[in-house]
Amino acid sequence: MRKRLTRVRLGEGLDQSRTDWKRVHALTDEDIAAAIRDDPDTFEIEPEWFEHALMLRPARPKERITVRLDADMLDWFRTQGKGYQTRMNAVLRAYYESRKKKEGRTDKSKTI
Repeated sequence: MRKRLTRVRLGEGLDQSRTDWKRVHALTDEDIAAAIRDDPDTFEIEPEWFEHALMLRPARPKERITVRLDADMLDWFRTQGKGYQTRMNAVLRAYYESRKKKEGRTDKSKTI
């Protein structure tokens, strides 16, 4: 099922915000730190993670193509929100890098 997209220009719709901005602006650093600490979805990245992390940089511009995908897969990626095409590219990149490694290729360029 396709979702209907609504386009909004920068600055439009600000008068419709449901955020209590007075409360947000009144928060102290301690309030924010406590909210982060108490949020079950927040976590600290362990220093060991950075030892194995790779910096991926685009080597060249991405190419626009037309591709046919299974509707359920495309719907799932779209439900992930903005940037779903970039995530699809990252999944393909991970598969490519894995296969390249198994096949013994030694191309050192890491691109996204």
